[in-house]
Order: sequence, then structure tokens, then C-alpha cells
Amino acid sequence: MIVGQREVVDQLLLVLVCGGHAVIEGVPGLAKTLAVKTLARICGLNFARVQCTADLMPADVTGTNVFNLGTSSFTLHRGPVFTDLLLVDEINRTSPRTQAALLEAMEERQVTIDGTRYPLPANFTVLATQNPIEFEGTYPLPEAQLDRFLVKIRVGYPAADEEARILQQYEQGFDARHLGDIPIEALEPTLLDAARKEIAGVRVEPALHSYVVSLIRRTRDWPAISLGASPRAAVGLFFVARALAGMDGRDYLLPDDVKAAALPVLRHRILLKPEADLEGLTADTVLGQVIASVDVPK
Repeated sequence: MIVGQREVVDQLLLVLVCGGHAVIEGVPGLAKTLAVKTLARICGLNFARVQCTADLMPADVTGTNVFNLGTSSFTLHRGPVFTDLLLVDEINRTSPRTQAALLEAMEERQVTIDGTRYPLPANFTVLATQNPIEFEGTYPLPEAQLDRFLVKIRVGYPAADEEARILQQYEQGFDARHLGDIPIEALEPTLLDAARKEIAGVRVEPALHSYVVSLIRRTRDWPAISLGASPRAAVGLFFVARALAGMDGRDYLLPDDVKAAALPVLRHRILLKPEADLEGLTADTVLGQVIASVDVPK
């Protein structure tokens, strides 16, 4: 379904196995929505989509109580948040009030409507997309909300041969707009839980605990960084590194797993100083310097 984008696909699977949420950043037309829809079909998960606009209200996402004239009582009209895989398209186009409505759902997997709490499905996952080049009419996500996303996935342009394969697929009849008509065999429902249990069994030496902590703490005193990573970032780095080890077929963690997890887990959690921006430095570049400065355990 998705040509190329191997790293993006792997990171989407990591998010699902780790039980976290992700920001997917890329220009329009890179199959971000198609990837999420296909992932839901393959894993047999319920899927819902919210197209964010400036006038989107919190109740449009969470739902609201509607008065039923027939029974003279209020009935809960569930919003799209009551699903397994929630695609929040162009999340930075909606107002801070609506963005905040997702905080409780993402952190506690529940929503509160008129004082009553409603639990969300165990597999509830938010995958939010945003366009990195449009700033007019957008509301940048605050640090408090960004910190709740496990990873930030960057989607780039495909290679020339991959783009040619996309054209060949369309010539042969493929149409992403009719995804429901394409036969996709879903995985066994128990496989996702089994994968999560396997990841939890990955062995981690005490020296690697210290390595993760050293990386996180180094971001807090790095000259080019004004806001370093939080303790939640350390937990996220630990979980994603373990998942990478499991996806590589190992039951033990290596320093290379931590290094590979560092960019997607930390790139959205640090804030560069203005002078670093003026010098053209990016979060990935600075994090590469931080990783290189921390001694790797033997």
C-alpha cells in the first residue's frame, strides 16, 4: 500500500506497540493519511478521522449529551475520540481550546463530558498530522501537549524509483480513494498484545538506564537548547529503545537502540535558543551533537 517510507512505517508500528501517540509532519501528498488508514486495517482496529479547522469545537471531538424528546432524557452522542486509531489531520489548524480537549484523552485514555468520565478503548492512539511549511491561520502546539506525543515522525519525499512505482501502481488500477475496496487481511487480534508483552521482556542492563538518563540530562544544559527534555521523555526513550530491540529480534537492549530512538522521541521535546535558529541549526542537528557528547557504556 505504501511505497518506500520504510522508516515512517517502522515508527508507526513502534508507536502502536509502545501504546503511545505520534505527530506526523510532512507536506501534503506524502500518504500520511493512507498510511494510518492502512495500519488500522492491517491491525483490525477501529479508525476515525478529525479534520481540524479553526472553528472545530471540543464537543466535535469528544462528543456531547443530546436531549432525547422520546425518552425525556439526555443521551451521549459519542465523538470520533471513541475509537482505537484517531487521525487528527492538521492538528495545528484548530484552536488551543480544542487541542487541550485531547490532553485528557491522550494522557489518561478517558474523556469527561458534563462531569461524567468515559473510558476510551485500550488501544486508543492519536496520530496527529501537521504541515511544516504553513504558518498562517495555525496554532502551534504548546510544549505541554507536544510532550504527550511519544514520537515525532518526519515524512520526506520518496526516491525517484519509488515515485515511479507509485505511478505504475495507479496505472495498474490502484486508487487510494477506494481503500475499502482493496482486500487487506487483518492480523490476529491477539498479536498486538503478544508483541507488547515481548517488548516488556527485553532485558536492560543498569548501565543503559544511566545512559538514557545522561542523554536526557545533557539536553538540559546544552548551550544551544533553552528547554531540555522532561522525565516523561526519558520514559519514552526507554520504551521506544526497547521496542526497537524487539523489532530487531533481540531480547536485550543495546546503546545503538537508544541512539536510534533519540531523534524521533526528543526532536519535538526540546526548544532551541533564538541564536541557534539564526545559525540554521535544527533540533535533529543539535540532538546529534548531544548524542555524540555522551559516553557510550561498554
